[in-house]
Amino acid sequence: MALEAVGLILIVFISGALCVIAIIAIVNAFAFPRLGSIRADAPPDLRLSVLVPARNEAAVIGGTVARILGQQGVALELLVLDDHSTDGTRDVALLAAAGDPRLKVIAGAELPDGWFGKNWACQQLADHATGELLVFTDADVVWQPGGLVALARAQAQFASAMLTVWPTQMTRTWSERIVVPLMAFVIHGYLPAPLVNRTQWTAFSAGNGQCIAFTREAYQRVGGHAAVRDEIVEDIQLARRTKRAGLRLTMVEGDGLIACRMYENWAQVRAGYAKNIIAGYGSAAAMLAGAVFHWLVLLGPWLWLLFGAGDKSGLWPGLPLAWIALGIGVRGLTAAGSRQRIYDAITLPLGAVLLSIVAGQALYWQTRYGGVRWKGRTLKRVKSGRRG
Repeated sequence: MALEAVGLILIVFISGALCVIAIIAIVNAFAFPRLGSIRADAPPDLRLSVLVPARNEAAVIGGTVARILGQQGVALELLVLDDHSTDGTRDVALLAAAGDPRLKVIAGAELPDGWFGKNWACQQLADHATGELLVFTDADVVWQPGGLVALARAQAQFASAMLTVWPTQMTRTWSERIVVPLMAFVIHGYLPAPLVNRTQWTAFSAGNGQCIAFTREAYQRVGGHAAVRDEIVEDIQLARRTKRAGLRLTMVEGDGLIACRMYENWAQVRAGYAKNIIAGYGSAAAMLAGAVFHWLVLLGPWLWLLFGAGDKSGLWPGLPLAWIALGIGVRGLTAAGSRQRIYDAITLPLGAVLLSIVAGQALYWQTRYGGVRWKGRTLKRVKSGRRG
C-alpha cells in the first residue's frame, strides 16, 4: 500500500506540474511581447547610450561595433569598456568604427574588492554615459537593422523603467541545440509574462544581462550596478530592485532583431551555465531540488515508458506517453516563441541529463574554489559589508 501511495503521489505531481507548465506556455504564446510586433509612427526621441563591457572580445567586438553604429532612426553614443583585454579588443573596436565620433573606448579601472568584473564594467560605463536611455548589451549580441529603434519604441510603448530583452539564441552544435533553448523553456513555461510585465510582485521578475535598457532616472533610483556589485545574476536582482522601487519592469522577446550566440561547444555551454545555475536557484540546495524536479517531470516519463512493461496499474504505456507528448509539446511551443528549432524538442530528456552535469560542475567549483569560475576569475559573493 505504501508503494501504491507513493506512485499515486508521483502521478498527481508529474501530471499537475506538466499541466501548469503547459498552461503558462500557452498564455505566453499570446501574451509575451515581441520586438517585431512593436509599431510606432514617430521615431524615439530619447538619446541612447549603448554600453558594452568587453573582456577579450576581439573575435566579436568589431562586428558588434559596426552593427550598432549602423543602426538607423535613433540618436546614440556607443561606449565600449575594455576590461583589461589581452587580445587587442580596443584596437579592433576602434578599427571597426572607422573614426566614427559616436564610439568611445574606455580603459577599465582595476577591479575593486567586493565587485564582480561585469558589474564593475557596467557601472563604469553608466558613469561615463550621457544618454537618457542606458542600453547595456554584451559584446556578442548581434543587432540586426532596426533592432535598436525597436527596443527604444518598446521602452516608450510600455513606459518601462527597465526593459529586458531575451535575444534570439543562435545555436549550431549539438550541445547548444539541446541546452541553450532550455532557457526559453524555463522563461516561457515557468514565468507568466503578464505577471512579470503588469504586476509589482518581485517573485515574478526576470532579467537578461545580454540586453537591458534603463531610463537614467530609474537606473539611479535602483542604485545602479553598485547595488548588485557582488551578484552573479545581477540582471535578475536589478529586475527585483526595479519592482521594489515601484517602477515598471518589462520583458520582451528579441524576435530575431536582437540575437546572440552565447557558446560554441559543450565545454563553453557547461561552463557558462554552471556560472549562473546556483545563483539562479538561490542556493545549492535549491538547485539540487530543481534537478530532482526536472528528473521526475522531464525524464521520469521516458524511464517509465522504457522500463514499465511489467506495470499492473493499467496506466502503462498510455500515461507516460501522454506526459512525454505534453513535455515535447511545451518544449516545441517555447521553441517557436523564441525562434528555435521546433524539432529539437525531442531532445528534452537529454537536456535534463546535461543540466545535471552542469549542476555537478557548479558544485565542483564551489567545493574546489569557493565560487564559480569565469574568464580567469573566481566569483565569490561578499558575505558581509554594506552595499551602495
